[in-house]
Amino acid sequence: MPPRMPTLDTFPPLRAWQRKALVEYLRRRTEDFTAVATPGAGKTTFALRIAAELLADGTVEAVTVVAPTEHLKTQWAQAAARVGIQLDAAFRNADLHSAADFHGAVVTYAQVGMAPQVHRRRTMTRRTLVILDEIHHAGDSRTWGDGVKAAFEPAVRRLMLTGTPFRSDDNPIPFVSYERGGDGLLRSRADSVYGYSDALREGVVRPVLFLAYSGETRWRTNAGEELAARLGEPMTQDLIAQAWRTALDPAGDWMPQVLRAADARLSVLRANGMPDAGGLVIASDQQVARSYAKLLEQVTGEKAAVVLSDDQGASARIATFAASRQRWLVAVRMVSEGVDIPRLAVGVYATSASTPLYFAQAIGRFVRARRSGETASVFLPSVPHLLGLASEMEAERDHVLGKPKDREGFDDDLLERAQRDDGASGELEKRFAALSATAELDQVIFDGASFGTAAQAGTPEEEEYLGLPGLLTADQVSLLLTKRQAEQLAAQKRRAAQRTAEPAAAAPAAPPPMSAAQRRVALRRQLNALVAARHHHTGQPHGKIHAELRRICGGPPSAQATIEQLEERIATVQTL
Repeated sequence: MPPRMPTLDTFPPLRAWQRKALVEYLRRRTEDFTAVATPGAGKTTFALRIAAELLADGTVEAVTVVAPTEHLKTQWAQAAARVGIQLDAAFRNADLHSAADFHGAVVTYAQVGMAPQVHRRRTMTRRTLVILDEIHHAGDSRTWGDGVKAAFEPAVRRLMLTGTPFRSDDNPIPFVSYERGGDGLLRSRADSVYGYSDALREGVVRPVLFLAYSGETRWRTNAGEELAARLGEPMTQDLIAQAWRTALDPAGDWMPQVLRAADARLSVLRANGMPDAGGLVIASDQQVARSYAKLLEQVTGEKAAVVLSDDQGASARIATFAASRQRWLVAVRMVSEGVDIPRLAVGVYATSASTPLYFAQAIGRFVRARRSGETASVFLPSVPHLLGLASEMEAERDHVLGKPKDREGFDDDLLERAQRDDGASGELEKRFAALSATAELDQVIFDGASFGTAAQAGTPEEEEYLGLPGLLTADQVSLLLTKRQAEQLAAQKRRAAQRTAEPAAAAPAAPPPMSAAQRRVALRRQLNALVAARHHHTGQPHGKIHAELRRICGGPPSAQATIEQLEERIATVQTL
């Protein structure tokens, strides 16, 4: 017996961007439609509304959803069932056809890649709408891309969804349109775009504060040489990779100190308007994830949930955590994109992955808003490339084909080499060994600007930032950070004036000249103060003013800019 048709009256009210995109879709009535919307904006609801419209008017008879992971299959089927669309999440390639009491099925890209002809036959049997969730995954391998194209070319309609439409390779994404720009390169073109900045302005997603931690690191190289470096300072990429690895070592002091700070922030959120707020630690591998879970238990006195892979047990553990009040979840790399745990509000980015695509997917786990004023806080190592990505949260990217293969920022291959254990053994082969690492709050990044001064872990200065109220609008976050920074500057001036006023006999020795790190911090503060003044004068958002300075002067975001670049921007903003 065929399933009942969904009733449009049962759908939840659509957000403004969803209504606009739906009208555009129904107006065009084209085979292919690509919708780009930031994580947490409601892509699933939008897609299911289109499916219901097309089923109701007879345009299609069946729906196939293609998702990246097994867990998302279940999540899609549950969301569809709530609005009267029955999708078979248990469909396997051996089944050949869905049961008659389903409107269709949910499958993974891997399933399609393994047997595209099975899915092509299903698509040809009934007029089908295919929803390709996180469509950029269809470019992960030629097998997946070719399989998706072969399987769903006969579909009556194809709806492509993604929150991160860019890739770092030249594999074209099936059914996505590309247009040649003035530079001769092909760029992906979306039919509907709803970016993070739009969603933030409308209160659909949470503002994200990035708390970047630096610190002194010491390690022994494979050659037996002992090295030391300060995380976040300018150095070669090899040294950055090794200092980064040292900081993330669960046996050192950096991770326990950062986890303690993150849990303190979680407690503040729970005590101030988000009583069920949860935290997520993103780890690089299974062994390290287990070690982080033990550290969290020592810090909080409560066991952390651990998700090591996207296996059958992982979905149940994620669902249990999502419905509980448990404080912390530890996942290898990340809880899969699209996984909906709205109570996640604090993150610790303790992984070596640093591509723009991966970073955006990871931060997307924390931006899903439930009520007005909720904020998210992400703790991360003070690594120049990560600071740049944090500063560019609102940047909209497209998939570009034929782009020169210069790497964007950090070279991930170097970090992979630093993470890899050599298989050789013997007296002459001395492996990399992390010796020590300490943590201190380097800066807070919000809306493209960098706030604050260096503060040792556990000090009142650090607590000022960890204790920021949990319910704030984006404008309130910016104002409060600016106020805190101004208070710090005023306190420093008072201390300097007191030293000057002391009797000459008791006057201390002249302070030593500032180091490069101290100079950069002082210039960042000065630049932020000038940008804040410009904001109050013009009403322009801080992020737009910083972006304009970067356009005029060039260079990276202020969080990773050099002394010379900061000085140039200070001089420029004074002339605007």
